Amino acid sequence: MAEECPKCEAGLPAWLATFADLMSLLMCFFVLLLSFATIDAVRFKKMAESMKDAFGVQREIPANEIVKGVSVIKQEFSTGKPEPTVIDEIRQITTDEEQENLEVNESKEQAEKDVEVDQQMREAVLEQIEAEVKEQAEELKMMLDKEIDEGMLEVETEATKIIIRIQEKGSFGSGRATLNPGFFDVISKITKVIAATPGKVVVAGHTDDIPISTKRFRSNWELSSARAVTVVHAMLSNHGLDPSRVSVEGHADSSPLVPNDSWANRAKNRRVELIIERGSDSDLGVQTIDAIR
Repeated sequence: MAEECPKCEAGLPAWLATFADLMSLLMCFFVLLLSFATIDAVRFKKMAESMKDAFGVQREIPANEIVKGVSVIKQEFSTGKPEPTVIDEIRQITTDEEQENLEVNESKEQAEKDVEVDQQMREAVLEQIEAEVKEQAEELKMMLDKEIDEGMLEVETEATKIIIRIQEKGSFGSGRATLNPGFFDVISKITKVIAATPGKVVVAGHTDDIPISTKRFRSNWELSSARAVTVVHAMLSNHGLDPSRVSVEGHADSSPLVPNDSWANRAKNRRVELIIERGSDSDLGVQTIDAIR
């Protein structure tokens, strides 16, 4: 009696699993190589033309332009209509946001630089104006040295302002708003310099704290305002001063130079001030533009 065949074990042999793994790895390897490969379309076309007669199956397909190199994977497996992937959309959105943030940051930095440059230019212009103000004040002092020595006038500077202070002595009578006849020549000298100096001109009247009540002036407010108006009329008479530059203020006893505690101090507080303001925004703007040019 023949020997019986030994019973086979259930399942596939063990070597077959190893072989299957090896084949899978090789297939993945070649697919990976193929995905990175790019066909030389011109060379491929020449080779195909040389073989078409032998096989007799090659068809001529008209082309409007020279065929470019293409990826086999992209050619064979891409969809007919390109669809944006989620990754592409996220990347695009992120890129747009980063670009917007970059533009905002650049705009902010540029604005800060512009503000800094503008501030530096304004400071430079202010320094220039202050120097001019001091020079013009010295010219006024030289022209009015006699009146200054007699205590009728004071000339001083405050930053970008020239202050010409007309004391009551020699200019107005007590409790009156009419200029003394001899003071018109002084006003004429002052006005010629002011007319040639840019800036707004404020004419401000001031009194001491002693109340006044007459038929013409009910209070120091009316007296201080009337004196300022009188000086303005004298300045605008025929000295070439532009009226649009001039404004009038009456302060009564609200802005004393010194305490009203003595006769001398009260006399000092009774005054009319001519203030030439050179530091206005319009002056700074014009001179800043000139500096840029």
